[in-house]
Amino acid sequence: MTRMARAARAASVVAAGLVLASCKIPSFGAYHGNTVQGNSTYHLWQGFFIASVFVGGITFLLLGFALVRFRRRGDAIPKQVHGNTKLEVFYTVVPVLIVAVLFVFTVRVENKVDAVSNHPNLRVDVTAFQWGWKFYYPDYKVTTITQGVGAYPTLELPVGETATFRLVSNDVVHGFYLPQFDFSRYALPGVTNYFDFTPQRTASFTGRCSQLCGLYHAEMLFSVHVVTPAQFARWISNHQESQVTK
Repeated sequence: MTRMARAARAASVVAAGLVLASCKIPSFGAYHGNTVQGNSTYHLWQGFFIASVFVGGITFLLLGFALVRFRRRGDAIPKQVHGNTKLEVFYTVVPVLIVAVLFVFTVRVENKVDAVSNHPNLRVDVTAFQWGWKFYYPDYKVTTITQGVGAYPTLELPVGETATFRLVSNDVVHGFYLPQFDFSRYALPGVTNYFDFTPQRTASFTGRCSQLCGLYHAEMLFSVHVVTPAQFARWISNHQESQVTK
């Protein structure tokens, strides 16, 4: 095989890897996050991915340069370099700066995701148990709950309005996971977690438990419906009436 053929084959392998890895540009395989909080997480993921491509690209370019430029040409020992102060300062300072910038953006996004509104439009109590979910709206005295295996509850949310969640577990560790919200939070026995969602568009989603919690772990599913405020008001009214008649 000629040198040109080997180079072409290597280039095709690299190109195929880049194409397959980047088939979902610009999301890089992540969900956009259907909440204000999840959208911030999504943009952070984009930034990390682009930074990793940049750093990885430079690393492989330098590695390729060293392999080609300093490949063995004979038995003679090449000139030895024992130190380069400027270069050493450069490749020490630059990685530290990159990590520092990523750290700052991470803290900012974490603070935004973990922030809880003092005056939310809606409050929802979420209780995880083996093996299901209970959603309770304390302002309206409305409850939706798992009714046996295969009967999944519904979490109804109004679009554009902030909902504060109170998350607890009745027994073991569960995971409140909404992939399309880019959100996951533990439900821990004896611990109460609070967080906010501000949905950005109307749609239906599926949530699940992300922690192996026992025999029917796979059945810990729930539906999330993001609707208009008017539709949410009708849904609340219908559930209030149905629970009164029970």
